[in-house]
This record gives sequence, structure tokens and C-alpha cells, in this order.
Amino acid sequence: MSLAAAWSERLNPIVVKEVRQGLRTRVFWIFFGLMLLACLCISLVAWATASEMGFDGGRTFFIAFYVCLAVVQFFIIPYTAYRSMAREREDETWVLLTLTGLGPRRILRGKLSSFIVQGLLYGSAAGPFLLFCYYLNGIDLPTIALCVATGAAWQLFLTSVCVCTATLAEARITRALLHFVLLGGLLWGLVSGIASVAGFVEGARNLFGDDTFWAVALGTLWALVTYAVLLFEAAAARLSLPTEHYARGPRIAFVAQVLGALALFLWGWERSGRDVEVLVAAEIFICLHIAFIGMFVASDVDGMSRRHWAGSQRLNLLKPGALRGFIMTFMVLFIVCGALTALWLGRHGTDDKQLRAMLAAPAFVVLYLAAPAALARLFDHHPSQTPVLVRVFTLGLVMLGSGVPPLVAVLLGMEPDQPFLNALNPVVGMVNLAKDEVGWEAVMLLYGVAGGFTILALSMMYARDQKPKELAPA
Repeated sequence: MSLAAAWSERLNPIVVKEVRQGLRTRVFWIFFGLMLLACLCISLVAWATASEMGFDGGRTFFIAFYVCLAVVQFFIIPYTAYRSMAREREDETWVLLTLTGLGPRRILRGKLSSFIVQGLLYGSAAGPFLLFCYYLNGIDLPTIALCVATGAAWQLFLTSVCVCTATLAEARITRALLHFVLLGGLLWGLVSGIASVAGFVEGARNLFGDDTFWAVALGTLWALVTYAVLLFEAAAARLSLPTEHYARGPRIAFVAQVLGALALFLWGWERSGRDVEVLVAAEIFICLHIAFIGMFVASDVDGMSRRHWAGSQRLNLLKPGALRGFIMTFMVLFIVCGALTALWLGRHGTDDKQLRAMLAAPAFVVLYLAAPAALARLFDHHPSQTPVLVRVFTLGLVMLGSGVPPLVAVLLGMEPDQPFLNALNPVVGMVNLAKDEVGWEAVMLLYGVAGGFTILALSMMYARDQKPKELAPA
């Protein structure tokens, strides 16, 4: 067997199918031809006006070329990916694909990879025009390379969002609503992507020597790629069977994303001056991220199988089930917050207000993840309904905790940010910790309530985990 034939055998058959099908469509050749025609026209304008614009014409024409590529990469390809996945659900051909034995993850990976290949084809066609701008002066090669890399990461993120959104559509009215929401999101993604690149190109000369810029750039690329992987794994888990280990991929992606973000932040923090106050803001931001993703990780179904807690499987937190996702989320939270707090103390932090904020941030996350998990299980319902019920309770408790205490304070004739009434308020409570009149009593109360709900949630999850029932994946 030749080398080309051997590689073709190793390729995902969905990639071959989708690429062949995509290259035969009118959409691909129409937009491919329009993009090349637009780039050719811009090149002729650049050649005709090069002597008039002087030595700074490269930036202007680079943005013009990039707009032509961005329309395809940030709108056409992601929307085509959404329609390809949604059509499988609408025409009920998804069952036929699963009968091939490839599995949801390989099928989705093949579809996503095929649209990445199409993006590479568009990018390779527009690449010579983007490189041509270097010879027009006004822009350097590192700026061009960084813009192309960021554009590829942004396309990967938008395509993953579209594929994941297509897996959410069950009823016809839901598909129609998601369709319009997705179109608006892609338009926003197109405009924001072009605006970001244009702003960066205009000020790139003053940014390359700044270590903070490189930390932000690497963090942005890491966030886009890891969010794309996380959304892909979530879509594959949603389409998997309850008997499969569908939780492994999303949880590994979640842990890798958080720990990688922590490592990048610490590297950038060391390079940019070691400002102690930045640690407080970073911890609050990471806690918000863990709270949002943890709401999905920790709200899995109960009773996935008693054998997952038997023998050598006892500590395997990658197995399905709410109890394992709950524990893993809290472990990641306390590892990250413990590292940042220890670093803050090691840098001779002496501000009690900042220390209270750093200690309270993970407690708020624990409270608003544990309380909904415990309260939702007080109601009699089928285990397959647990994920939706827990997420509804989470959003409801966050809204009640943010709005009710200030309203009660106003009705009682007090200030809206009264410290005692807002001790458990996720918004006002964090702001109050930066005030001198608020002491450690608020933090102790917060930890006491959060600890009580955590013990209650763990006991209820463990009890329900011992009762195997007919389940559906989250």
C-alpha cells in the first residue's frame, strides 16, 4: 500500500465525506471565487495607489484583505457547520451515522475537522495577498503571523459554538429560535473579529515590547482554543449514550483549561511586575469561570452505577455522575484559589480587605453550587431531570441572592448594601468586603452556610448514587 493510501485509510471517514461534499457545493466555490476576486481588486488598487500612500499603505490594505477572509472564516464556515449538523438531526440521519460504529465523538471530530480544512483552503488562498502587504510597508511579519493565528483560533471557537448549538435543537420551535440567535451571534463575531484585528494592526508597533501584551495574547489564544475543545467535548457528551463514559472528555478539558490558565497567568504576572492587587482580581475572575462551567459539570445525573465507587474505581472522578463532578469541581476550585492566596501571602500582603475578598470568592462559588444541588434533590423527580432542575435552581438562587437582600434592606429603611443582610449576596457581599466596617464575621458566616449546604449536597448525592435507575445523559 502506498503512503497516500495508508494515510487515507487512517483518516476519519467523516472528514473525507464532509470535505468531498463541501468542495462540491456551490457555496464553497461561489465564496471562494468572490474572495479571490475581491482580493485581486484590492491588489490592483494597492498597485495603483502605492506611490500616493507612501510607506504606510500596508496596514490599510492588510485590513482590507483580512475583511475578505474574515467574512468567510467567521460567518460562512461556522454557519455551514451549524447547518450540516442541524440537518443530520432534522433529516433523522444521525442514527444512520451512529450505526457505523464511529461514535458521537469521532463523528463530531470529523465534521469539525472538515470545516477546519475548508478554512485552511480559504486561508491558503488569501495568504499570498496578506503577505503582499508586508512589501507595501507599514506592517511587519510578526503582526501578520499573530493576526492569522488569532483568526484561526477565532474561527475554531465560532465553529465549535455552532456545532454545539446544533446539538441542542430538539423541537422545531427550539431549532428556529436557536437559528436566529446563532445568526446574530455570528454577525457579532464577524464584527468583533475584524475590529479587534484592525485595532491591533494600528497599534502593534507599540505592543511587541510589552510583556503584558504577550501574556494577554497567549491567554486569549489559550482561551479560544480551550473553549472550542470544551464545547466540542460537551456536544459529544450530549450525543453519547448513558452507558458510555461521556463525562471523561469534558472534565479533562475543564481541568486542563483552568490549570493552563493559572500557569499562563502566573507566568505573565512574574514578567509584568508582580502586582499583588492583580492576584485578587485574577482569583475572582477564575472563580466566576469555575462557577459557570462547574454548574454544568457538577449537575450530572445521579446513580450512574455503584461499581464506579467500588474497588480501584473509588477515586476516579472522570466517571459519570453528579457526585464525582461535584467533588472534581471543588478540588479544582480550591487548588487554584489556594495557590493564588498562598502567593498573595508570600508577597507580604497585609491588606485585610483584599484577604477577605480572596477567601470569600471560593466560598460564594461553593455556596451557589452546593445549595441548588441540595435543594433540587429535595423534590421527587426522575434522575434524568436532575441536570436541568439543578441549573434552573442555580440561576434562580443567584438572582434571588442578588436582588432580594437589597430590596429587604430598603423596605426596612436601611441602606441597600447593609452588610448583615447582604452577607450572602454574590454581588453586594463581595463589594462590602472591601469596606472597613465589614469584619471577618461576614466571611465566617459565608463559610458556615456554604459548608452546611456542601455536607447536605454530598450526603444526598451519595445516597442517590447508590440507587441505579434508568438514566439519560446530561
